[in-house]
Amino acid sequence: MPTVSWPESLAGTPAVIVIEKALAHERLAHGLLLHGDDLDTLVLVAHAIADRLLNPPGGPGTLAHRNPGEGGHPDCFELRPSGKARQIRIGDMVNPEPGTMREFLRKISVSPAIAFCKVGIVYEADRMNEATSNAFLKTLEEPPGVTTLLLLTTRPYALLPTIRSRCLHFRFASSAAPLSHPALPGWKTDYQAWLGRLTDGITGRKAVAEQVFALYGLVVRFNAIVAGATAEIWKAQEEKLPVDLAEEEQIAIETGIANGIRQKLFAEIEHATITFARPRLAAHDGAVRRALTAAVDELERCNGLLRLNLSESAALEEFLLTSLRLWTRR
Repeated sequence: MPTVSWPESLAGTPAVIVIEKALAHERLAHGLLLHGDDLDTLVLVAHAIADRLLNPPGGPGTLAHRNPGEGGHPDCFELRPSGKARQIRIGDMVNPEPGTMREFLRKISVSPAIAFCKVGIVYEADRMNEATSNAFLKTLEEPPGVTTLLLLTTRPYALLPTIRSRCLHFRFASSAAPLSHPALPGWKTDYQAWLGRLTDGITGRKAVAEQVFALYGLVVRFNAIVAGATAEIWKAQEEKLPVDLAEEEQIAIETGIANGIRQKLFAEIEHATITFARPRLAAHDGAVRRALTAAVDELERCNGLLRLNLSESAALEEFLLTSLRLWTRR
């Protein structure tokens, strides 16, 4: 029996059923692109697939997604982004460094140690640059025997089209719980109150200055929420990581967690903005309708800047400064 369960919310979904049938008939494609909005969900799916491949009934394997030093499976190989830039590096051609694509490709080229097959997992595959992508593409076109490659990404169209075309695609909805932080409800309430003062109309230098000061207060508090939520999730995540994980990979994982939290918080801001505008839209307030449309567009743009590693402070500050202009009743 498999020891790694599918995420509860995904059990019995069409994608899982297709994968289970392919596994049962030993017809799973050699390259799978697992994508969706939540990386943690994709990791759980990849681990469940790896476990079923490496630990079939009556097989000799052990828990697939654990590091061999922790009693895990020596035929499961993993590659993650490393460093603050969170890039998957190609590595030296002759002596590839640990945690690089060339080292990963060398590992998956050897025969299985104890299982009937091998599994290679590339986390955040969209973090490959052109050189790394091309090196991986050659292996994807002619994969080593009995090897399944799992690519995980929340940005599938950032991958080379040639890589996407050589993989079977599966999209998975997020199984993660909504982000919860004790300071978040109060922050959203104060943000909506700030919008309310803008739409009511502000006159005089003192009132304008107060709104600007309130804006930067929202930015500071937002940063504190990101830091607190990141530290809490990282503490839980750190306990599950392999003991020999390189420091650069740890930095990349922590940065990735922070980025995921930022994305969720910006989604919360969008929801709070729409909730604020809804009763005014019901009253056919044309100015609010125009402001909301422009604000959501601006939020999407700033959210995109976060994916390019812009700091949350700069992205939120830019959004709120634009909001100051969009929502102020003249």
